Amino acid sequence: MALQARGLIKRYGGVVAINGADFDLRQGEVLAVIGDNGAGKSTLIKTLAGAVIPDEGKIMMNGKDVHFRSTGDAKAHGIETVYQDLAVVPALDIASNLFLGRELRRPGIMGKVFRRLDMPAMRAEAARHLSELKIGIKSVNQAVETLSGGQRQGVAVSRAAAFGKGVIILDEPTAALGVRESGMVIELIRNIRDRGIPVVLISHDMPNVFDVADRIHVHRLGRRAAVVDPKERTMGEVVALMTGAEEPTEVEAAGGR
Repeated sequence: MALQARGLIKRYGGVVAINGADFDLRQGEVLAVIGDNGAGKSTLIKTLAGAVIPDEGKIMMNGKDVHFRSTGDAKAHGIETVYQDLAVVPALDIASNLFLGRELRRPGIMGKVFRRLDMPAMRAEAARHLSELKIGIKSVNQAVETLSGGQRQGVAVSRAAAFGKGVIILDEPTAALGVRESGMVIELIRNIRDRGIPVVLISHDMPNVFDVADRIHVHRLGRRAAVVDPKERTMGEVVALMTGAEEPTEVEAAGGR
């Protein structure tokens, strides 16, 4: 397993946000995480991304226990997260956004002493990453504010893919996009998976979930209720599992096949 969790618990005073939550992400898959509002899926994902420290439970990567005290710890293990707000700087160009916080310095005294940025290297690397993920942007010198919503999402996801060699977590990546641009993002997710990087997709958009997910993690009442195969369940059945109107099979309740 690329990323696992067992028995995660997080309390906020008298409120239990996650209550003994389990999680399993396989290598090279897209795992969708769905759940009603208040189900605890956001807290679960923030725990896996290092933004929230659980009160109990453990997290494992590739079978080994890991302890995240910050998002920096998670990033050091190759976990990158793209939140809904994207965290891009519209006034900066694409290359600068791709290397935001990880800028390359020029070699020698210019970089070490005068802290000059190596813009040619960053632009070349940015162009390579965008090309590998098949994102149709003509120039990495463009300001992000000139891009469409789908293209901005592509820049944020490309940044995650450039540095997240272990796991990429996408939080509602198509929430503010139209049909065409949502399709661009779904294709981008497939391209990341095809590179062998597992993806966690948090989404309310069930058609997109069924379009791209290899498995679906259903979160309910602060814990994993089921893991289902979208080829074996209808959209209506999965929504019923999410709301509690239907009970999962023993295999699904145990974490799926």
